[in-house]
Amino acid sequence: MPADADHTTHQTAATWQLCSERCLTLFLPKPVTLEQQQLCWYWAEAIPTLAGVGQWVAETVVGMNTLSIFTHALSTAELRQLHHALQDFTDHTRTPKQLDGQHIKIPVRYGGEYGPDLAAAAALKNLSIDELVAQHTQPIYTVYFIGFQPGFPYLGGLPATLHMARHATPRKQVPAGSVGIGGEQTGIYPFASPGGWQLLGRTDLPLFDITKPQPTLLKAGDTLQFVAVEVID
Repeated sequence: MPADADHTTHQTAATWQLCSERCLTLFLPKPVTLEQQQLCWYWAEAIPTLAGVGQWVAETVVGMNTLSIFTHALSTAELRQLHHALQDFTDHTRTPKQLDGQHIKIPVRYGGEYGPDLAAAAALKNLSIDELVAQHTQPIYTVYFIGFQPGFPYLGGLPATLHMARHATPRKQVPAGSVGIGGEQTGIYPFASPGGWQLLGRTDLPLFDITKPQPTLLKAGDTLQFVAVEVID
């Protein structure tokens, strides 16, 4: 184990589960936290270098406080050995990794045709529209990972006071750039698509441009803050 392993703790239970003959996934307990996400970032980088088993790793994929390891074709015995090695490694090696990221301000028009759920969301939370917008724009959010659509940021940092359920029946079409809340998360739709999140507003800032060397505006470890350029009651 690395030299820094002996100063880590077992305060966070991490459990590996076999999801297929070529995939093991690590699950961390609720609530989702930045520290746990930083552990996933570290483990994703370190696991392919593990002596004896790293050569079996084909790809690592970080999710929301989860980590999936995709393997090359392995025998049952090799898969069992990898499973045990991964559990032992994450039990004893806990070094949160801070990624070097950029900070982006996201201009948003809140309410009206841009945020058709804003008024209802404010009423649900017993807030005025201005109060809800203030609470949504105050935090500095961290990009935990990109998924769902190219460039779609899964963000940590939404205040608990703004957690709200998704629509029971998703919309058939959510406009590109829509900013919404779904459960414990807030995010931005890079492309038009079906979606069930509560839509608060919309940004004109492109989150994905295939003509650029780095097509996605955001990546894991970046931070962002929403900026209200207009609020429509």
